[in-house]
Amino acid sequence: MSRRNWDLPWEEFLATLKPHERPTLPGSPATPDHSTPMRWAYALVGVLVALTGSMGNAAVTANLPQLAGALGVTTTEAAWLPVVFVMTNACMNLLLVKFRMQYGLRLFTEIILIVFLATAAAHLFLNDFGSTLVVRGIAGMAAAGMSTLGILYIIQAFPAQHRLKGIIIGVGLSSLAIPLARLGVNRLLDLDQWRAFYMFELGLVLMALAAVYALKMPPSQRIRTFEKLDFVTFALFAPGVALLTAVLGLGRIVWWTEAAWIGWALIGAILLLTAAVIVEYNRSNPLIDLKWLAGGDIVRLTLAILLVRIVLSEQTTGAVGFLQQMGLGPDQMRGLFLVMLVATAAGTAVSALTLNPTKLWKPISIALLMIAVGAFLDSHATVLTRPAELYFSQALLAFAAAFFIGPTMIIGFGKVLQGGGKHMVSFIVVFSIGQNIGGLTGSALVGTIQTLREKFHSNQLAAHINLGDPETVLRLQQLSGAYAHVIGDAAQRQGVALRLLQQQISQQAQVLAYNDVFLLISGAAVVGAAWVALNHFRPRIEARRAAGRQAQAAAAAASSAD
Repeated sequence: MSRRNWDLPWEEFLATLKPHERPTLPGSPATPDHSTPMRWAYALVGVLVALTGSMGNAAVTANLPQLAGALGVTTTEAAWLPVVFVMTNACMNLLLVKFRMQYGLRLFTEIILIVFLATAAAHLFLNDFGSTLVVRGIAGMAAAGMSTLGILYIIQAFPAQHRLKGIIIGVGLSSLAIPLARLGVNRLLDLDQWRAFYMFELGLVLMALAAVYALKMPPSQRIRTFEKLDFVTFALFAPGVALLTAVLGLGRIVWWTEAAWIGWALIGAILLLTAAVIVEYNRSNPLIDLKWLAGGDIVRLTLAILLVRIVLSEQTTGAVGFLQQMGLGPDQMRGLFLVMLVATAAGTAVSALTLNPTKLWKPISIALLMIAVGAFLDSHATVLTRPAELYFSQALLAFAAAFFIGPTMIIGFGKVLQGGGKHMVSFIVVFSIGQNIGGLTGSALVGTIQTLREKFHSNQLAAHINLGDPETVLRLQQLSGAYAHVIGDAAQRQGVALRLLQQQISQQAQVLAYNDVFLLISGAAVVGAAWVALNHFRPRIEARRAAGRQAQAAAAAASSAD
């Protein structure tokens, strides 16, 4: 189709489109039959935009201690940086979907890219914690639009019969950001600390900006969508989600019962979100359709997203955290991060190639089983466990993380299309919050349980240490003997040996605690896989029951006729 038609008024442009080329929903671009070179061009731009939008937060999350040092703050203060990003990222889709519908895709694209460019450039001139915190919040807003933009470009690269595969690949691209950041950012930090990464991110944004302006997407339909009460809902919903995010992101770090603000923030979140629910429930045309979200299929989908994101914390918080506790640094884990990157890419590709729209629950169940196996394998770790021994288990988890996400989005899109598209905002909100809040909840649970179990095992191990026991005496002699040439005083050597023994007890307790967490995650994933499998087979079971009842009724009618 000629690109000259793209400047026509919407109704005239729509008349030039074939049925399969027309946009599915308002705010989404038309999908004309592009030539093969154009499809490759859209694919490349989509990959660039998607990775540009997710690399910044991935780099901050993966290298938080280094960023804390560069800013001169504690790790607890630095933990606010990824949390603030998630706060704004989780909420912005509530407005961005409607903005795209009412003001068009082109204006949406230009604003998102310019805002993202401004945030990337601002990092170069900011060296204090407060300003960086503000910029990370703005980056979260812009990244919400960038991820959507990347998916829309990827969809343009696929013909009509493979468009669902494009959605899976577009959604899966964001999963590549964390392993890419862990592999590449350290090299940039060695060059010129964080300034080198900020320059790299700014370069990516400039490339994305040029690519998007050079290769525009087809026009989209515009409709009037915003209502005054939408902004009232957003004014209640956004701070409520932000407070909940702060509680989940910082609770295990400052500890739940020791920081008074955790309780007040949780109360505020409950009050604000309850008020938003009351406003939305009584609206004739709600921004978030609570009645639709309360439907059985959507509730099951939401629970599945939350469950998978929670158990996937075994990788992001569990395995990497375990290796860091064992004293390993990023350079020693490069091989593991490379395995994660390859497995994530493979999971996305296999998910797209094996897609079956009639069996979308099946890959979710398979992903949970893979997580269960990987976590169970990790639950046998010791103090001598090294990254190479986790390659297989972590490959399973990385594959599962990319394998499940596409089908969950397609299930939701299917429900949206069944309702005529009016529930699009509601689904995007559920999907975005499920991904963000689910990830934070998983990290909070893993971190909390690990801390509690570490205290338990430390007490248990310490209780069995008897300084009069011959084995303990021998161990202390071995530890003190290592310092015989540098510490002449026997009492000082004995004190050093006791401290080393305490460190070894603490390290063993850490290992046992992580093993408990991995085993718990494995069990939760098995239960989740069984539940999802039941949802997959439920329609068949109900159909068989209905057929059985019909056969019984027919037999009863035949016997009564005789």
